[in-house]
Parts: sequence; C-alpha cells; structure tokens
Amino acid sequence: MATAELDRLLDPDYLGDLQSRPMEEVRAMRDECRRAEDGLSYVRRQAQGRLDIVASELTRRAEGKGPSEVADIVDQLPTILGHGVAATTGGIVNVRTTSLEPPAEAAQLIIELEGILHESSLTGLGQITDDELRQLFDRLTEYERLVSDRRRALHDHLDALQAEIVRRYKSGEVSVESLLK
Repeated sequence: MATAELDRLLDPDYLGDLQSRPMEEVRAMRDECRRAEDGLSYVRRQAQGRLDIVASELTRRAEGKGPSEVADIVDQLPTILGHGVAATTGGIVNVRTTSLEPPAEAAQLIIELEGILHESSLTGLGQITDDELRQLFDRLTEYERLVSDRRRALHDHLDALQAEIVRRYKSGEVSVESLLK
C-alpha cells in the first residue's frame, strides 16, 4: 500500500456523509479498510520482530557479553521472537494470518521498513557499533509506533463503518434477506 493510499483511507473525510452512502459502498469501504489493516498488521509484526532482535543484541551487550556472532543470533531467534507467544494446554492458538507472504497492500511499507533494517542485515548486528545499534533501535521504535498509530486510526474507521452497517440492520433500512439476493 502506498502511503498516499493509506492517507486517503485515514483522512477524516473518507467517512464523510456515511449515512447517505449506499450499503454496497459502505461494505466496500469496510473491505478496503480491512485489507489495509491486514497490510499494516503484517508490517507491524515485521517491525516488532526486528525491534526484538535489535533489543536482544543491546541487552546482550549491556550484560557485557559483547557483540553477537551470526550463529548466536540465529540460535537465539526462537527465544527472541517467541516471547509473549501464548502457550496452550491442548487447545489451538487462534491465528488470523493464513499466509506468511506479505499482503500486496504492505509492499510500500515493507520497503520503508527495509530501508531502516533489511531482513538480510539482521545477522550482521554483531558487526555494528553500540551507538549504531542504539540508533537502529530508535529508528525501528519510531517506525513501529508510526505503523501502530496508523493501524489504530484505521481500526477507528473500521469501527465506524461496522457501526453504520449494524445501525442500518437495526433500524430496518436493510434486511438480512438483502444479503441473499
């Protein structure tokens, strides 16, 4: 998704005069926002993963262990990226993502993220200075925050669109039978 496209969806005027728009248009807007949210969610997860890896390297160095070797980083990936993952006791963890491929809507945002830290550079973190590592951490933190803020604003639009759809069903303006036609 291009930044201009995301800006269009997040513009307050995007939801303007929602009550007078045809139901098909409101549903299409909701679907468009959902696709954008999928893209933002993907990019946010990518940014958080990279941030976790950089933070782990910062912690390692703060503990006096020195810069990591490539093998150290690779060996630690399950621990670094697995923190905060819910453990189950016989149940299945509900994961919304059905593909590991980036959504088409995320392409431009992934390019921006890779401009900060390309995924192929993660194993080279041991080769950069402490100052460079802290700067990288700060840039990733800022980018993750930007993506999260956009995602949160998109959720607000999705909530408004869904509320309008529900309002129309409750008021009788549209009926469930209309879905079957």
